[in-house]
Amino acid sequence: MTSTMAAKQLGIESITESSRVELRPHWTEEDAQQVIRAAYQQVFGNEYLMQSERLTSAESLLRQGNITVRDFIRGLALSELYREKFFYGMAQTRFIELNYKHLLGRAPYDESEITTHVNLYINQGYQAEIESYLSSQEYVENFGDSVVPFHRGFATQRGQKTVGFSRMFQLYRGSASSDRAQNHQSAKLTYDLARNTASPVRTANFGRSLSGVTSGERGQIYRLRVSQSASRGPQIRNGIREYQVPYERLSSTLQKLNKRGTKIISLDPA
Repeated sequence: MTSTMAAKQLGIESITESSRVELRPHWTEEDAQQVIRAAYQQVFGNEYLMQSERLTSAESLLRQGNITVRDFIRGLALSELYREKFFYGMAQTRFIELNYKHLLGRAPYDESEITTHVNLYINQGYQAEIESYLSSQEYVENFGDSVVPFHRGFATQRGQKTVGFSRMFQLYRGSASSDRAQNHQSAKLTYDLARNTASPVRTANFGRSLSGVTSGERGQIYRLRVSQSASRGPQIRNGIREYQVPYERLSSTLQKLNKRGTKIISLDPA
């Protein structure tokens, strides 16, 4: 996970501090309402919805226990309201970017993921495109039937590519920003995905590159602190290690650490 200080600088403290929202067994009406609020916020990209726009029928089915949280998410994403806000009049690549963000909680990793979903939509249509996220193994492993999708692209976790961390910042502009607020029709990652390059990390408040970390200065040395589990017989202890890595080896080092399951605590210019 990102450290508290780094999360504040990056503008993602509200995400790192919040816990996932899950509808557990023996849930109450209050639990169901919390899930409904979280689902609208996630699927509609923090867009303000009027009471008359809400999907009251789907809400009722969830509150009565007739559908799962995943079914409710499916209903929101397949609704005419979602199409009006994120499909009609919008570039198809932007639509796919937002599907990744809203339904899987991350950004697309590379151009092949965009291409796959473009072809899926062309050949099978809108419903198949939405269903491909909700029925994927990735969705099942991370959210299952009872957890509301959440922004997980900022956390170090199994199966996530390092480049997903920086790409997520191109789609996330802070907890108070709507996905329709700024130039919402244009894709954000087209250039980086086409070139297969890492996206710059920009602070949410001012849109500026994070000092040092993403400027790409040759010769710059970075101090990388990580948390590592070391096995000692039946006991497991966590150790903090520090590396000093030149810019040229930064990407490859992060990838190796991520494959080992190492948690990155901080990354700063040395």
